[in-house]
Amino acid sequence: MARYTDSVCKLCRNEGTKLFLKGSRCYTTKCAIERRRYGPGQHGQARKKHSEYALQLREKQKVRRTYGLLEKQFSAYYKAASQQKKVPTGLKILQLCESRLDNLVHKSGMVPSRPQARQLIAHGHFTVDGTKVYTPSYHIKQGQVISVAEKSKSLVKALIEANPSPVAPNWMSIDLDNLKASIINAPSREDLDGTIKEALIVEYYSRR
Repeated sequence: MARYTDSVCKLCRNEGTKLFLKGSRCYTTKCAIERRRYGPGQHGQARKKHSEYALQLREKQKVRRTYGLLEKQFSAYYKAASQQKKVPTGLKILQLCESRLDNLVHKSGMVPSRPQARQLIAHGHFTVDGTKVYTPSYHIKQGQVISVAEKSKSLVKALIEANPSPVAPNWMSIDLDNLKASIINAPSREDLDGTIKEALIVEYYSRR
């Protein structure tokens, strides 16, 4: 499966905002955004006036890179979101991203970053309802319980102690003492990142 192998700090600098792709490093002064608040490359500091299309593209790229998704995966989320009528398309896209196993493992505070969560899941360190799941993109439903495999508990506990935990979402149930987490309900728009302009993402895909 294709994956991004270049410096992830370039992604943050290109989007002009922290995507929190390097765990605890993103909370320190070593963060690339803190040191160089401009894009990578020789033209990174040049002033750019973005067109409407460019703004839509950048917003889509920012969200896609935040969750570590390939274009094919992200466009599939848009297609699935646009085919249902119960929830606004933009919000549904974000809910699909949030319900991924790798995102929930990170949001629970058990692992400092999504990339590291993906690696640990792929190596069989986490279970869903008692069954090992090796797919980071596995979607968790309300009531399903994410746990740490018995042999991996010491590893995850060491990660929790070494890294600052993010603020626990109010739509999740998290028990770090027993290394368990679950979804209480789907997150509302107020529960999600207020800097994301999902309407631009919908506009981007709608014009294609």
